[in-house]
Amino acid sequence: MYEKTYPSKRFNITLQFLKKHIAPTETILDLGVPNPFSKIMKDNGYTVINTKGEDVDNDQSALQSENYQVFTAFEIFEHLLNPYTVLENVKADKVLISIPLRLWFSPAYRNKTDMWDRHYHEFEDWQLDWLLEKTGWKIVDRVKFTHPVKKLGFRPLLRYFTPRYYMVYAVRN
Repeated sequence: MYEKTYPSKRFNITLQFLKKHIAPTETILDLGVPNPFSKIMKDNGYTVINTKGEDVDNDQSALQSENYQVFTAFEIFEHLLNPYTVLENVKADKVLISIPLRLWFSPAYRNKTDMWDRHYHEFEDWQLDWLLEKTGWKIVDRVKFTHPVKKLGFRPLLRYFTPRYYMVYAVRN
C-alpha cells in the first residue's frame, strides 16, 4: 500500500481532525487491518485496535467484542456492501469516518484481480450524512478537502479545486 504515492495531505488533515475531536486517552477501533494511518495514530499517542480483515458485511462480532470508545473508518465504507449494519453494531458513542467522494463522470472503482480493492459505493456527502442519521448518529463536525495530484490532464486539474474527500465526526443520538 502506498508504494508509489503517499497521501501526506490526506493523512495530515485526518490527523488534525482526529486531534480536534478525540483525546489520546480514548481507545480507537479502526476498521480495517493495520495500515500506515493506524501507525500514525499510534505514533501520536493513540491506542488503536484494528480489525483483522474479516468481512464485516457478514460478521460484525469484532465491533461488539472489542473494548473501545471511538470507532474510525477511513476510506473503508465505500468498499462495504452494507455499512448500515456496521454502524448499527458500533458500540462506541463516537465515530470518525472519511470517504472518497464520487466524481461526476467516473464509474465505481474496481480492481479486477483483488476483490477487497473495489468500491461498491461511490458516495456523495449527503449519502453518508443520511446513512449516519438513519443509524442513530448526529454529525457534530464535517470537512471536505481536495486531493491534487502531480499529473497533467483534465481530471488532475479538477482535483485542485473539487473536493475529493469527506470526513465526519458524529456522536450517538
